[in-house]
Amino acid sequence: MTEAKAHPFYAMHEHGFVRVATSTPQVRTADVAFNRDAVLAEARRAHAAHVDLLVYPELCLSSYAIDDLHLQSAMIEAVAEAIGEIVKASADLSPVLLIGAALMHKGRLYNCALAIAHGKLLGVVPKSYLPNYREFYEKRWFASGKDLRGQTIRVNGHDVPFGVDIVFASEVLPHFRFFIEICEDFWAATPPSSLGALAGATILCNLSASNIVIGKSDERHMLCRSQSARTASAYVYCAAGHGESTTDLAWDGQGVIYELGDLLAESERFSLHPEQCIADIDCERIVMDRLRIPTFNDAGEAAGRPDESFRTVPFRHAPHGGDIGLTRPVGRFPFVPDRAERLDADCYEAFNIQVDGLMRRLESTGAKSMVIGISGGLDSTHALIVAARACDRLGLPRSFIRGYTMPGFATSDDTKSNAWKLMKAVGCTAEEIDIRPAATRMLEDIGHAFAGGEPFYDVTFENVQAGLRTDYLFRLASHHNGFVIGTGDLSELALGWCTYGVGDQMSHYAVNSGVPKTLIQYLIRWCATGDQFDAATDEVLLAILDTEISPELVPAGADGAIQSTEAKIGPYELNDFFVHHVMRFGQKPSKVAFLAWHAWKQAAAGTWPAGFPESRKNEYDLATIRSWLEKFLRRFFAFSQFKRSAIPNGPKVSSGGALSPRGDWRAPSDASAAVWLAELEARVPEA
Repeated sequence: MTEAKAHPFYAMHEHGFVRVATSTPQVRTADVAFNRDAVLAEARRAHAAHVDLLVYPELCLSSYAIDDLHLQSAMIEAVAEAIGEIVKASADLSPVLLIGAALMHKGRLYNCALAIAHGKLLGVVPKSYLPNYREFYEKRWFASGKDLRGQTIRVNGHDVPFGVDIVFASEVLPHFRFFIEICEDFWAATPPSSLGALAGATILCNLSASNIVIGKSDERHMLCRSQSARTASAYVYCAAGHGESTTDLAWDGQGVIYELGDLLAESERFSLHPEQCIADIDCERIVMDRLRIPTFNDAGEAAGRPDESFRTVPFRHAPHGGDIGLTRPVGRFPFVPDRAERLDADCYEAFNIQVDGLMRRLESTGAKSMVIGISGGLDSTHALIVAARACDRLGLPRSFIRGYTMPGFATSDDTKSNAWKLMKAVGCTAEEIDIRPAATRMLEDIGHAFAGGEPFYDVTFENVQAGLRTDYLFRLASHHNGFVIGTGDLSELALGWCTYGVGDQMSHYAVNSGVPKTLIQYLIRWCATGDQFDAATDEVLLAILDTEISPELVPAGADGAIQSTEAKIGPYELNDFFVHHVMRFGQKPSKVAFLAWHAWKQAAAGTWPAGFPESRKNEYDLATIRSWLEKFLRRFFAFSQFKRSAIPNGPKVSSGGALSPRGDWRAPSDASAAVWLAELEARVPEA
């Protein structure tokens, strides 16, 4: 490892991640010695992969489908002996092992999960709900443990915690806390894991046998996804596989890992070889999400405060330090639909949220027109096609929309041409107002150097143009009994990249305010390639997508280079990544940088949204990410909030959040960014 990579920043555990895995070992029916060795072989493989928590199937030491052999004393003793050998062998292994075994307690046999770490049996959890219907006969062999709390069980001469009231908590990683349930437990109407989550567990584990029939795999996915979302947790599920008895049943060895409703990893099903499904759980993200959901804590109160009544069993393990990679999908575009099979549905939903919001505003105001400034850029283009679809759905002619292109001192022929082509293709009322005479008069009146012939292009020079455009639009709205459709997007609001007051920050309805720039680009592409409009409109939309993002307020330099927004404030794809992780989960700058580095360091790695242009598949090194993140933090926390505190109404589009002061984000306008900048400086290396 290089000296640079030895920096704590590169270690995933430093950022609240825990590496978990499911294991479907190669087993033999009722062959305890063989199964013991298979369990240990998988434990060693997980150790080599730097796994922190390894979940095995239900009753994996004996195998599940052995019927009355569970009640044979020789079997019970062999299982107990194998447990002792696994505990001893675990001393040199990093993962916490969750194995399934039947154990006797007070004259009853229980279907149990055992937590083992570093040469110690930490505790035993019995199965609560025993299936006794259709092909299942578990009550023939086992007793239910659903009422067992506060007890101990003696295993191989040692008394250890026993019951359904146990949360296992790492002494090394503060948010690494797990709870165990077994198979049928999470098919119950009230899964024990719900209480486990309310007791503070961030990772819910299920040791399962669960035979396979048609459709059951989908059912498991549904339950895992639902439980991880409902309990704001990670859910790790491991089913029995090849090697179980197929006397009457079959097994697929399904392993899945969910986090907050998102699928992180799944195993190959019906494999003839041992399977491990590995993913890195963001336990810190889970904890921070719970902080944002008062309902979670209210549920804990209603359930009798399990966080106070449950036992905490501490454990030590030795997580691997340094750069061990990150085994989880990190989306480059957190606001953009990235599921190919859901692309059309997700884009349809996002687009029509905006359309429906605008329709409702039209209905409530009784306006006789919509007024939009059309620049030929992305934001005004998207606002126009949203307005066009709103007219279509309300049965209004598209001439109801009054589009105005207002060229200034730096407006290019290309964007002006695109603006006219777009307005004509859409069929709105189209006009042009040259703002240069009015801007020149204003600059003269305030004594600006440009009015005296100097090429002086400061913020005042820019804002005079932006302000005049908005001023014209508001007066035109009054003149035509309409209202102004705002074109500014969420990304610009996050960065404060808008002219406050009489400028593009203000409108009567900010239809794009919940949509970041990366999503606007994608929605326009979806409209252009998905038969939403006619061929003429599609052609213009694609041409606009290929245009450099620029406010076009400063004339091109001597080299012909136009004013570039992203050269000033950073790539929108990075800024949108930053704002999502800061706003949605409250993540520290170092963690945002860590995630961004893993998402963007290699263009050839990971997945891209379906249909994403090859020419735009960028990559960024850590130094670049750090530099733009620092600028983002200054803009977002220190001096842009006053603009967001006064934004007009507009629809929230993404679960990632919106920046309306009436919604997801409320903050003082005079805050300091010092805390975030200091954390970035202290914990993120410069290269």
